Amino acid sequence: MTVTKMSWRPTYRSSKFRNVYGKVANREHCFEGIPVTKNVHDNHFCAVNAKFLAIVTESAGGGSFVVIPVTQFGRIDPHYPKVCGHHGNVLDIKWNPFHDNIIASCSEDSSVRIWEIPDGGLRRNLTESVLELYGHSRRVGLIEWHPTTSGILFSAGYDYKILIWNLEIGEPVKMIDCHTDVILCMSFNTEGSLLATSCKDKKLRVIEPRSGKVLQEANFKNHKVNRVVFLGNMKRLLTTGVSRWNTRQIALWDQEDLSIPIIEEEIDGLSGLLFPFYDADTRMLYLAGKGDGNIRYYEITLEKPYLQYLMEFRSPAPQKGLGVMPKHGLDVGACEVFRFYKLVTLKGLIEPVSMIVPRRSETYQEDIYPMTPGTEPALSADEWLSGINRGPVLMSLKEGYNRPNKLVFKAPVKEKKGGVVNGIDLLENVPPRTENELLRMFFKQQEELRRLKDELTQKDIKIRQLELELNNTRNSPNINNNNNSSSNGSSI
Repeated sequence: MTVTKMSWRPTYRSSKFRNVYGKVANREHCFEGIPVTKNVHDNHFCAVNAKFLAIVTESAGGGSFVVIPVTQFGRIDPHYPKVCGHHGNVLDIKWNPFHDNIIASCSEDSSVRIWEIPDGGLRRNLTESVLELYGHSRRVGLIEWHPTTSGILFSAGYDYKILIWNLEIGEPVKMIDCHTDVILCMSFNTEGSLLATSCKDKKLRVIEPRSGKVLQEANFKNHKVNRVVFLGNMKRLLTTGVSRWNTRQIALWDQEDLSIPIIEEEIDGLSGLLFPFYDADTRMLYLAGKGDGNIRYYEITLEKPYLQYLMEFRSPAPQKGLGVMPKHGLDVGACEVFRFYKLVTLKGLIEPVSMIVPRRSETYQEDIYPMTPGTEPALSADEWLSGINRGPVLMSLKEGYNRPNKLVFKAPVKEKKGGVVNGIDLLENVPPRTENELLRMFFKQQEELRRLKDELTQKDIKIRQLELELNNTRNSPNINNNNNSSSNGSSI
């Protein structure tokens, strides 16, 4: 195999993004005093949209996260209201791309919950979700909204299954059961017709999500995949991982042929997980390492050298995770093309980092802001489930980014219960693997036994009452009199 080597020194090219630089927000525009979670799960623990910033927090007895309006900078009160309905640590949170007030969360309590945040933020702790989704038999580590469809959510659990939820009915409608270990990452192509996953079994997969069919699979010994991202509509995938010598590495793949990567490149010898972020509008790739202070960025092309190193943003503060502002929330007047929200655990600090294209003109720069996916869904849940594919509804950032969204989220009324998908009971018993899981299962079964005993006792009491009523009815004098009178009448 021939591996293309890249020069770390950027060469002069006629690229409008070769001088992009990172700018940290002033202290008065940061968020301080937030008890960021100390959980070691490899996620970002942060989600952001044009209205709110959500951060998973450290808490005792259950999991919680805070939701802060993005304009409410400064030090956050220690008693600031939290979203705290989960019974276990929160592992992932994601905002609905089409409704700024709806956020999904998943947890170690094996549930997925949908929350509605009021305009202006929380005034008191929020414990009641609009939807509780039970279908996984073990903890749920990942959630992803479908990129073009309203009301479709994907969740990946430690039971090695991916469930597709239709939130219009509040039930799982499909199950993807092709993984043999914990799923590490999920990524969609632009129209959401393909799903790429990385897994602890060291395989990279491209899946047709509605049928669950694996279209392509890679098990490349020289590159152990950790994270994967679709590169827009370029029919390319980019993965981050480690080489056989335990150095951090990135690889570029053709989505229709995963037999061998197009290009591999070693990054460094550090041990932190590399998170990839791709901006399809500028074709820029950002690489941020967990525990690093820097963010590298590249421009991606379809021709050689495929990956062109641009620059590196450096900071002394290590990042635990990063949230990304959607395009319609950027400051186009400052030529901002990307914005990170960086979690600094030790300082309890959330630091916005803007990636800016230096321009002298103060007018709208149309060449760096093409039409971009907006806040309107292209499909309904039923349309997508029936097999229809459609690209995102595009919007212009020049005029459309302040347009109000009229989409209203309506939660179905449903009971808390498990589901049956593809003829399989999703809550069937799975052997516990740790002492905590064993204890949790034991107490859960004890509660179930207690509930069934109470139910049986109540039914016994009801039966006795009905028997007594029946005996009273039989021995009633009115009935005897009626019987006598009827017999006398018949004799006459």
